[in-house]
Amino acid sequence: MPIPHFTTAPPGLTAATPEAAGAAMRYAFFHWGLHPWAVYSIVALAIAYFQYRHGRPALISESIRALPWAPLRRFAGAFIGLATVATAFGVAASLGMGALQINSGLAAVFGIAATPLSQVVIIVVTTVLFVTSAVSGVDRGIKYLSNFNMVLAALLALAVFVVGPTVAIVDTFGTTLGSYLSELVRMSLRATPFRDSNWVGAWTVFYWAWWIAWSPFVGLFIARVSRGRTIREFIVGTVLAPSLAGFVWFSIFGGTALFMEIWQHVPLSEAVKLDASTALFTLFDALPFGTAMSVVATVLVLVFFVTSGDSAVLVLGMMSSGGNPNPAPRVKIVWGVLVAGIAISMLLAGGLKAVQTAIIVFALPFALVIVLMVWSLWRAMQHDQRQSERREKEMRRKVKEWAAKES
Repeated sequence: MPIPHFTTAPPGLTAATPEAAGAAMRYAFFHWGLHPWAVYSIVALAIAYFQYRHGRPALISESIRALPWAPLRRFAGAFIGLATVATAFGVAASLGMGALQINSGLAAVFGIAATPLSQVVIIVVTTVLFVTSAVSGVDRGIKYLSNFNMVLAALLALAVFVVGPTVAIVDTFGTTLGSYLSELVRMSLRATPFRDSNWVGAWTVFYWAWWIAWSPFVGLFIARVSRGRTIREFIVGTVLAPSLAGFVWFSIFGGTALFMEIWQHVPLSEAVKLDASTALFTLFDALPFGTAMSVVATVLVLVFFVTSGDSAVLVLGMMSSGGNPNPAPRVKIVWGVLVAGIAISMLLAGGLKAVQTAIIVFALPFALVIVLMVWSLWRAMQHDQRQSERREKEMRRKVKEWAAKES
């Protein structure tokens, strides 16, 4: 939800004002819209292009094959091992944060206390579920869970849209989309060299680093399920469609939260300050059928982390199996156990924040790898275009020769 941006406004704005509310929604769109999906899409496109057009294994290292100099390829390859480490720790950190969110939901609905023991049990149960899903394969467990999660999320969003401030939600979507598109370039290049503020670094730079660190995992998975698509279809399906879905989602939940904070004085900002994982359930408590929504939200978060976990285990298995699109079940099980172990260790040590910082550190060298992937992809596409033009020219020449002989 954009509540943190409302209470801690971007530089130049006063917190808890209508202007801060508008900026909060705009930056929610900005941080979760086109930019992260563009990062995922370019990594996925490079991997998929070399895999399906050139018959190479589904590995990040194969997507830099078209770089001009061997030392440059080795330089990029030296950083690619970080992708596996960043993916494992990123999934573990998310699994730990998911356990906190699920525990908050169970506390809101069933009164189950939020304790380390409860969170460890949640991680173990979630791990069993996502490993089972991953072992069953993409076309079964992962597909069924993903479809179920999408339907459940759509129903929850529809329920909040109907019983919440519907007119305010519609107004929020239109206004925020317009301001987001008009301010996109300025927000993308924004820094604060003349202000004593770390807001951009704490939010925008943090999010960008997070998306870059996660791009090996998400990119490999998207490439895995994108065979047969044209590049145009691929971009629409991986950038525009999920961005639009995110805009609708944030308009419904973020618009409702801001409306209730401003006009109905529901203490959502206080809930965020005390424990951000409980804010969503504070919102539901203020709506009709709040208990039912809290149950659905808890199930949704659980299934979301199961689908993220099974996708991550599949990708980690591919990374450690030479790009094999169907790694052995034992490989998936080993990665699932390792990820769960890391998550439990971080949770008990209270080190989730430190691991998030470590993931950001991994993002810096991999950002250079992404630039090289773009360059490699561009060179490969140019080469393939020239080859296609030569084949077409040769075909026309042969047709003309055949026509001349026939005449």
